Amino acid sequence: TWNVLLSFSGLVALIQLLFLPLFPESPPYLLLQKGDKPGCLKAMKQLWGEGNYHTEFDDMMKEKSLTKSTKIMNVLEVLKEPSVYPQLGTMLLLLLSLQLCGLSATANLQEDIIPYVSLGVAICELISVIFCSSIIDHFGRRILLWGGYLLMALILLLLETSLLLSDRFLWMRYCNVILIFLFIIAYGIGP
Repeated sequence: TWNVLLSFSGLVALIQLLFLPLFPESPPYLLLQKGDKPGCLKAMKQLWGEGNYHTEFDDMMKEKSLTKSTKIMNVLEVLKEPSVYPQLGTMLLLLLSLQLCGLSATANLQEDIIPYVSLGVAICELISVIFCSSIIDHFGRRILLWGGYLLMALILLLLETSLLLSDRFLWMRYCNVILIFLFIIAYGIGP
């Protein structure tokens, strides 16, 4: 019944996807990234209820003025910065720990291929983190969450179908691997 367990994560993603439009954007994102002062105040009222949020708003405005002179770095510039090596090491450790979660076993593959699938999973995780960090400022968190959850739901549907057919067609097992890789990329870019 592992396929029921796999489907459960898709159900949780679907529930989150349905409730996502009911929540406002983050007030700091609206103010600092988009420069939308009225939207920021509206989001504060939606999140925290009626009240006077001028103190919090002023703090964000001070933060905006402080970060105005800060240079935004791209991915390669961040990788060359020695001060971020501990954080990068932690991130890589978390990515590599995905190898112990058993995703490779769901593809119904021969044992001699599973180490290569595990390596592919790690590479997909790394690709998704680099890609997400490159596009998050451009698209914003909400669009990435929407797109990620939609892609994950579609991929899980295709994976479930592919898993059901993998006993009839041996080549479907390789489709399972590709779908697992795509799921990991969609998860890394979105949620």
